[in-house]
Amino acid sequence: MQLDLNLLTALDALLEEGSVQAAADRLHVTAPAMSRSLGRLRRATGDQILVRTGRTMTPTPYAIAVREQVHELLQQVHNVLAPSRELQLGTLERTFTLRWHDALVARSGPALLAAVREQAPGVRLRFLAESSTDTPELRRGEVDLEANANRPSVPEIHAEKVADTGHVVVARKGHPLARRSSVTAAAYAEAEHVTVSRRGRLTNPLDDALARLGLTRRVVASAPTEAAAFEFVRDSDLLLTAPESTPRAVAAQLGLALIPLPLDLPRAPVYLSWHQRYDTDPAHTWLRGLARTALTDRTD
Repeated sequence: MQLDLNLLTALDALLEEGSVQAAADRLHVTAPAMSRSLGRLRRATGDQILVRTGRTMTPTPYAIAVREQVHELLQQVHNVLAPSRELQLGTLERTFTLRWHDALVARSGPALLAAVREQAPGVRLRFLAESSTDTPELRRGEVDLEANANRPSVPEIHAEKVADTGHVVVARKGHPLARRSSVTAAAYAEAEHVTVSRRGRLTNPLDDALARLGLTRRVVASAPTEAAAFEFVRDSDLLLTAPESTPRAVAAQLGLALIPLPLDLPRAPVYLSWHQRYDTDPAHTWLRGLARTALTDRTD
Protein backbone atom coordinates (compact mmCIF):
# COMPACT_ATOMS: atom_id res chain seq x y z
CA MET A 1 0.00 0.00 0.00
CA GLN A 2 1.39 3.39 -0.99
CA LEU A 3 0.93 5.82 1.90
CA ASP A 4 -0.15 9.43 1.42
CA LEU A 5 0.43 11.61 4.46
CA ASN A 6 -2.07 14.12 3.08
CA LEU A 7 -4.75 11.54 3.82
CA LEU A 8 -3.67 11.45 7.47
CA THR A 9 -4.05 15.23 7.63
CA ALA A 10 -7.47 15.00 5.99
CA LEU A 11 -8.57 12.21 8.34
CA ASP A 12 -7.51 14.23 11.38
CA ALA A 13 -9.48 17.26 10.17
CA LEU A 14 -12.58 15.17 9.35
CA LEU A 15 -12.55 13.47 12.74
CA GLU A 16 -12.03 16.75 14.58
CA GLU A 17 -14.66 18.72 12.66
CA GLY A 18 -17.23 16.01 11.90
CA SER A 19 -18.05 17.79 8.67
CA VAL A 20 -16.65 17.77 5.15
CA GLN A 21 -17.15 21.51 4.72
CA ALA A 22 -15.64 22.40 8.11
CA ALA A 23 -12.67 20.11 7.47
CA ALA A 24 -12.18 21.72 4.05
CA ASP A 25 -12.26 25.19 5.61
CA ARG A 26 -9.73 24.12 8.24
CA LEU A 27 -7.26 22.83 5.63
CA HIS A 28 -8.02 25.64 3.15
CA VAL A 29 -9.18 23.31 0.39
CA THR A 30 -12.47 23.03 -1.47
CA ALA A 31 -15.33 20.89 -0.25
CA PRO A 32 -15.18 18.66 -3.38
CA ALA A 33 -11.46 18.05 -2.75
CA MET A 34 -12.21 17.05 0.84
CA SER A 35 -15.01 14.77 -0.36
CA ARG A 36 -12.54 13.03 -2.65
CA SER A 37 -10.14 12.59 0.26
CA LEU A 38 -12.96 11.07 2.30
CA GLY A 39 -13.65 8.66 -0.53
CA ARG A 40 -10.00 7.59 -0.68
CA LEU A 41 -9.98 7.12 3.10
CA ARG A 42 -13.08 4.94 2.90
CA ARG A 43 -11.47 2.76 0.25
CA ALA A 44 -8.18 2.53 2.17
CA THR A 45 -9.75 1.66 5.53
CA GLY A 46 -12.84 -0.22 4.41
CA ASP A 47 -14.88 1.98 6.75
CA GLN A 48 -17.31 4.83 6.08
CA ILE A 49 -15.54 7.12 8.60
CA LEU A 50 -18.47 9.58 8.66
CA VAL A 51 -22.09 8.74 7.90
CA ARG A 52 -24.96 11.15 7.39
CA THR A 53 -27.53 11.44 10.17
CA GLY A 54 -30.16 13.92 9.10
CA ARG A 55 -28.32 17.15 8.36
CA THR A 56 -25.18 16.21 10.29
CA MET A 57 -22.39 13.68 9.93
CA THR A 58 -21.77 11.06 12.63
CA PRO A 59 -18.42 9.27 13.11
CA THR A 60 -18.44 5.48 12.91
CA PRO A 61 -17.22 3.36 15.84
CA TYR A 62 -13.95 2.82 13.98
CA ALA A 63 -13.51 6.59 13.53
CA ILE A 64 -14.14 7.21 17.22
CA ALA A 65 -11.67 4.48 18.17
CA VAL A 66 -8.80 5.86 16.08
CA ARG A 67 -9.39 9.59 16.54
CA GLU A 68 -6.79 10.11 19.27
CA GLN A 69 -4.27 7.82 17.57
CA VAL A 70 -4.60 9.74 14.30
CA HIS A 71 -4.06 13.06 16.07
CA GLU A 72 -0.97 11.75 17.86
CA LEU A 73 0.45 10.24 14.69
CA LEU A 74 0.05 13.49 12.81
CA GLN A 75 1.76 15.38 15.60
CA GLN A 76 4.63 12.88 15.54
CA VAL A 77 4.98 13.39 11.78
CA HIS A 78 5.11 17.15 12.30
CA ASN A 79 7.74 16.77 15.02
CA VAL A 80 9.88 14.56 12.76
CA LEU A 81 9.64 16.77 9.67
CA ALA A 82 9.86 20.17 11.40
CA PRO A 83 13.49 21.32 11.51
CA SER A 84 14.92 21.97 14.95
CA ARG A 85 15.89 25.59 15.47
CA GLU A 86 17.48 27.32 18.40
CA LEU A 87 15.17 29.98 19.83
CA GLN A 88 16.24 33.50 18.88
CA LEU A 89 14.03 35.83 20.91
CA GLY A 90 15.30 38.99 19.26
CA THR A 91 14.01 37.87 15.86
CA LEU A 92 11.08 35.71 16.96
CA GLU A 93 7.82 36.68 15.27
CA ARG A 94 4.82 34.81 16.61
CA THR A 95 1.33 35.47 17.93
CA PHE A 96 0.24 33.60 21.04
CA THR A 97 -3.41 33.27 21.99
CA LEU A 98 -4.26 33.18 25.69
CA ARG A 99 -7.65 32.47 27.25
CA TRP A 100 -7.40 33.68 30.85
CA HIS A 101 -9.92 34.51 33.53
CA ASP A 102 -10.61 38.25 33.29
CA ALA A 103 -9.24 38.89 36.79
CA LEU A 104 -5.96 37.22 35.84
CA VAL A 105 -5.72 39.29 32.67
CA ALA A 106 -6.19 42.49 34.67
CA ARG A 107 -3.82 41.41 37.41
CA SER A 108 -1.01 39.63 35.54
CA GLY A 109 -1.51 40.45 31.86
CA PRO A 110 0.36 43.79 31.88
CA ALA A 111 3.39 42.25 33.61
CA LEU A 112 3.47 39.40 31.11
CA LEU A 113 3.20 41.73 28.13
CA ALA A 114 5.98 43.95 29.46
CA ALA A 115 8.29 40.95 29.89
CA VAL A 116 7.46 39.64 26.42
CA ARG A 117 8.07 43.00 24.73
CA GLU A 118 11.39 43.43 26.53
CA GLN A 119 12.73 40.05 25.43
CA ALA A 120 10.96 39.43 22.11
CA PRO A 121 9.51 42.61 20.57
CA GLY A 122 8.23 40.67 17.56
CA VAL A 123 5.87 38.54 19.66
CA ARG A 124 2.21 39.51 20.03
CA LEU A 125 -0.30 38.34 22.64
CA ARG A 126 -4.03 37.82 22.02
CA PHE A 127 -6.03 37.64 25.24
CA LEU A 128 -9.47 36.10 24.73
CA ALA A 129 -12.44 36.34 27.08
CA GLU A 130 -13.57 33.11 28.69
CA SER A 131 -16.59 31.49 27.08
CA SER A 132 -19.82 30.64 28.90
CA THR A 133 -19.38 27.06 27.64
CA ASP A 134 -16.46 24.67 27.56
CA THR A 135 -14.56 25.00 24.31
CA PRO A 136 -12.05 22.73 22.49
CA GLU A 137 -9.70 25.50 21.31
CA LEU A 138 -6.87 24.43 23.61
CA ARG A 139 -6.95 20.88 22.29
CA ARG A 140 -7.17 22.05 18.69
CA GLY A 141 -4.22 24.40 19.02
CA GLU A 142 -6.28 27.57 18.61
CA VAL A 143 -5.43 28.66 22.17
CA ASP A 144 -1.86 28.39 23.46
CA LEU A 145 -2.34 28.96 27.19
CA GLU A 146 -5.27 28.97 29.56
CA ALA A 147 -5.21 30.34 33.10
CA ASN A 148 -8.10 29.94 35.51
CA ALA A 149 -9.20 28.04 38.62
CA ASN A 150 -10.05 24.83 36.76
CA ARG A 151 -7.72 21.85 36.48
CA PRO A 152 -8.39 20.16 33.09
CA SER A 153 -9.48 16.53 33.18
CA VAL A 154 -8.46 15.69 29.59
CA PRO A 155 -5.19 13.66 29.61
CA GLU A 156 -3.53 15.50 26.74
CA ILE A 157 -3.99 18.88 28.43
CA HIS A 158 -1.16 19.56 30.86
CA ALA A 159 -1.76 21.83 33.84
CA GLU A 160 0.44 23.37 36.47
CA LYS A 161 -0.76 25.03 39.66
CA VAL A 162 1.15 28.31 39.73
CA ALA A 163 -0.55 30.15 42.60
CA ASP A 164 -3.44 30.21 45.00
CA THR A 165 -5.17 32.95 46.91
CA GLY A 166 -7.52 33.44 49.84
CA HIS A 167 -10.87 35.19 49.69
CA VAL A 168 -12.04 38.58 50.88
CA VAL A 169 -15.40 40.34 51.08
CA VAL A 170 -15.66 43.52 49.00
CA ALA A 171 -18.07 46.31 49.96
CA ARG A 172 -18.42 50.02 49.40
CA LYS A 173 -16.78 52.29 51.91
CA GLY A 174 -19.48 53.21 54.37
CA HIS A 175 -21.24 49.86 54.14
CA PRO A 176 -22.68 48.93 57.58
CA LEU A 177 -20.50 45.83 57.78
CA ALA A 178 -17.38 47.78 56.81
CA ARG A 179 -17.79 49.91 59.94
CA ARG A 180 -17.71 46.91 62.28
CA SER A 181 -14.55 45.72 63.97
CA SER A 182 -15.52 42.13 63.14
CA VAL A 183 -18.21 40.46 61.05
CA THR A 184 -19.93 37.20 61.95
CA ALA A 185 -20.98 34.56 59.44
CA ALA A 186 -24.62 35.28 60.32
CA ALA A 187 -24.25 39.01 59.59
CA TYR A 188 -22.48 38.19 56.36
CA ALA A 189 -25.27 35.82 55.29
CA GLU A 190 -27.99 38.37 56.09
CA ALA A 191 -26.59 40.87 53.58
CA GLU A 192 -27.39 40.83 49.86
CA HIS A 193 -24.75 39.56 47.47
CA VAL A 194 -23.53 39.65 43.87
CA THR A 195 -21.51 36.76 42.43
CA VAL A 196 -19.10 36.47 39.52
CA SER A 197 -19.91 33.74 37.00
CA ARG A 198 -19.32 33.62 33.25
CA ARG A 199 -22.15 31.06 33.12
CA GLY A 200 -24.53 33.20 35.14
CA ARG A 201 -24.58 30.92 38.18
CA LEU A 202 -26.05 32.32 41.38
CA THR A 203 -24.45 29.81 43.73
CA ASN A 204 -20.91 28.56 44.34
CA PRO A 205 -18.94 26.61 46.99
CA LEU A 206 -19.34 29.53 49.37
CA ASP A 207 -23.04 28.66 49.69
CA ASP A 208 -22.10 25.11 50.65
CA ALA A 209 -19.88 26.47 53.43
CA LEU A 210 -22.76 28.60 54.71
CA ALA A 211 -25.15 25.66 54.53
CA ARG A 212 -22.88 23.65 56.81
CA LEU A 213 -23.42 26.40 59.39
CA GLY A 214 -27.18 26.37 58.83
CA LEU A 215 -27.04 29.71 56.99
CA THR A 216 -28.12 30.90 53.55
CA ARG A 217 -27.45 34.13 51.72
CA ARG A 218 -29.51 36.05 49.16
CA VAL A 219 -27.74 36.51 45.84
CA VAL A 220 -29.57 39.18 43.87
CA ALA A 221 -27.36 39.24 40.76
CA SER A 222 -24.46 37.61 38.97
CA ALA A 223 -21.90 39.45 36.84
CA PRO A 224 -19.75 37.91 34.10
CA THR A 225 -16.51 39.56 35.28
CA GLU A 226 -15.02 40.87 38.51
CA ALA A 227 -14.70 44.34 37.00
CA ALA A 228 -18.47 44.43 36.39
CA ALA A 229 -19.18 43.09 39.88
CA PHE A 230 -17.07 45.86 41.45
CA GLU A 231 -19.33 48.42 39.77
CA PHE A 232 -22.41 46.80 41.32
CA VAL A 233 -20.75 46.91 44.73
CA ARG A 234 -19.37 50.45 44.73
CA ASP A 235 -22.83 52.10 44.47
CA SER A 236 -24.93 49.73 46.59
CA ASP A 237 -24.99 47.67 49.77
CA LEU A 238 -24.23 44.46 47.88
CA LEU A 239 -21.32 42.30 48.98
CA LEU A 240 -18.92 40.53 46.63
CA THR A 241 -16.72 37.65 47.77
CA ALA A 242 -13.67 37.27 45.52
CA PRO A 243 -10.08 36.01 45.50
CA GLU A 244 -8.28 38.67 47.49
CA SER A 245 -5.41 39.60 45.18
CA THR A 246 -7.55 41.53 42.67
CA PRO A 247 -9.61 43.56 45.16
CA ARG A 248 -6.47 44.50 47.10
CA ALA A 249 -5.04 46.00 43.91
CA VAL A 250 -8.10 48.10 43.03
CA ALA A 251 -9.82 48.79 46.37
CA ALA A 252 -8.36 52.25 46.91
CA GLN A 253 -8.86 53.22 43.28
CA LEU A 254 -12.56 52.29 43.30
CA GLY A 255 -13.34 53.39 46.83
CA LEU A 256 -13.98 49.88 48.12
CA ALA A 257 -13.57 48.38 51.56
CA LEU A 258 -12.20 44.90 52.20
CA ILE A 259 -13.68 42.76 54.97
CA PRO A 260 -12.19 39.44 56.15
CA LEU A 261 -14.38 36.53 55.09
CA PRO A 262 -15.93 35.02 58.26
CA LEU A 263 -15.87 31.51 56.77
CA ASP A 264 -13.34 28.73 56.36
CA LEU A 265 -13.15 28.56 52.57
CA PRO A 266 -10.41 26.72 50.63
CA ARG A 267 -7.93 28.94 48.85
CA ALA A 268 -8.67 29.53 45.15
CA PRO A 269 -6.08 27.86 42.87
CA VAL A 270 -4.68 29.25 39.64
CA TYR A 271 -3.81 26.69 36.96
CA LEU A 272 -1.79 27.33 33.82
CA SER A 273 -2.87 24.85 31.11
CA TRP A 274 -1.60 23.92 27.63
CA HIS A 275 -1.81 21.06 25.15
CA GLN A 276 0.93 18.46 25.31
CA ARG A 277 1.87 19.22 21.69
CA TYR A 278 3.67 22.30 23.00
CA ASP A 279 5.68 20.56 25.71
CA THR A 280 8.95 20.77 23.77
CA ASP A 281 8.22 23.87 21.68
CA PRO A 282 11.03 26.29 22.69
CA ALA A 283 8.97 29.44 22.14
CA HIS A 284 5.99 28.04 24.02
CA THR A 285 8.23 26.90 26.87
CA TRP A 286 9.68 30.40 27.08
CA LEU A 287 6.20 31.97 27.17
CA ARG A 288 5.04 29.52 29.86
CA GLY A 289 7.95 30.56 32.03
CA LEU A 290 7.09 34.25 31.74
CA ALA A 291 3.39 33.55 32.34
CA ARG A 292 4.20 31.45 35.39
CA THR A 293 6.26 34.29 36.86
CA ALA A 294 3.62 36.94 36.14
CA LEU A 295 0.81 34.86 37.61
CA THR A 296 2.79 33.87 40.69
CA ASP A 297 4.15 37.32 41.49
CA ARG A 298 0.79 39.07 41.08
CA THR A 299 -1.42 36.46 42.76
CA ASP A 300 0.29 35.01 45.82
